[in-house]
Parts: sequence; C-alpha cells; structure tokens
Amino acid sequence: MSTSAIEIAAPAAESLMVTDDTLSVDLSDGRTIAVPLAWFPRLLHANPEERNHWRLIGKGHGIHWEDLDEDISVEGLLAGRPSGESRVSFKKWLDERTSCLTERSSRPANAGG
Repeated sequence: MSTSAIEIAAPAAESLMVTDDTLSVDLSDGRTIAVPLAWFPRLLHANPEERNHWRLIGKGHGIHWEDLDEDISVEGLLAGRPSGESRVSFKKWLDERTSCLTERSSRPANAGG
C-alpha cells in the first residue's frame, strides 16, 4: 500500500494592521486572520510607531519588526500559536527596553547643534 503526501502551502502575508489589541494580517488567498496582540508581548508593549515599522520576510511567509526583534510566521498565526518566548527572555527584553527609554528621556536636549 502506498501513500502520497499532499503538500499544502501556507498563503503569504500581503499586508497587516496592528491596533492596540489586535494583529490583523491580509493573506494572499483572500483571508484576513486576526489574533489578540496579547499573544505577542513585544508588540503589546510597543508604541504605535514601533508596531507600524515592519517588513515581510521569506516572500511573505513571515513578518519582522526590526525595532522589537520580533518575527511572526504566517504558519504560526494560522495554527493559532502565540509567542513562544520564555518569560525570562521577555523580562530581559523589557528591562533593557525600559532602561534604554529612561536613558533617552533623561538626556539633555542638544542646544544649537
């Protein structure tokens, strides 16, 4: 008895929108998938400018946020997988982020140049 494998390719992301609570991705097959932003803590803690600074990677099979060091695959979204980042890793990222933001806000403005 022989079996044949059917390869099903995941659709590619074409565009996306991030709100305060939702990540919505438009796919090449016409679907739009929306997931809670809480699934991706780095996106949840980002400001709107950082959330909107993304690019498609792997011919649309993933999304990358350079400023947040976050990558999300379309396959993972379709499978309903939230971020797999450990609490320790996320806490380290959040602590470093808070430290950098505090340093930036405490720097004196450069007068005249």
